[in-house]
Amino acid sequence: MVRLLLLGHGRMGQLVEGLAPQYGFELAGWLDETNNQDASGLTAGRWTGVDVAIDFSTAAAVVANMPVLARLGIATVIGTTGWQAHEAEMRRAAEQAGIGVVAAPNFSTGVVLFEALVEYAGTLLGPQEDVGAWVHELHHVKKVDAPSGTALMLKAAVERGGYARPIDMSSTRAGFIPGTHTVGFDAPSETITLTHTARDRATFARGALQAARWLHGRTGWFTMRDVLGLGRA
Repeated sequence: MVRLLLLGHGRMGQLVEGLAPQYGFELAGWLDETNNQDASGLTAGRWTGVDVAIDFSTAAAVVANMPVLARLGIATVIGTTGWQAHEAEMRRAAEQAGIGVVAAPNFSTGVVLFEALVEYAGTLLGPQEDVGAWVHELHHVKKVDAPSGTALMLKAAVERGGYARPIDMSSTRAGFIPGTHTVGFDAPSETITLTHTARDRATFARGALQAARWLHGRTGWFTMRDVLGLGRA
């Protein structure tokens, strides 16, 4: 079996742990803020034989963990957002070490396919000059970044499709919402909305495990589009 290390052992980490055997993984262990301050828990001798790590910790922890994981030769799936300002240095660390990384703002298979649909909508509606566009996302009250990484990804997809006008962005943080994203287009007499709703967080855990299984044995920097065979955005 492929040996898996979990970084972050909150709700998402525990979901990944529970589902890991279904995807052919043996859990080597887990680290969180109690035993991995500044990547101090990532010692070479302790994690010998680990094949893949899944990081659902925090943005600051990802920035500390990633270079150490690279030096240890451990392929990594990054499921946390908010670290993108450090992406260039993290890419360099992965390339120099020759490891594989899958990084995505959202590991839901449905969201990745939704992104492709939204991009096509931008292609169709971009030429319609009287059509305005917006992206609205809802998440639980504990989610820190707003707009979410997924919302920014969807905005970029609409623009990539050919929609060149301003796109209004808005966020809601309330209750326990796993994640709902709506992309809308409004014309003088009609409205088109496209919505993806996550019913529970298991969709993100399953996607991360699918990515980890796909990543094993590969080198390079990838996204969920690569995992699902959709090609680069």
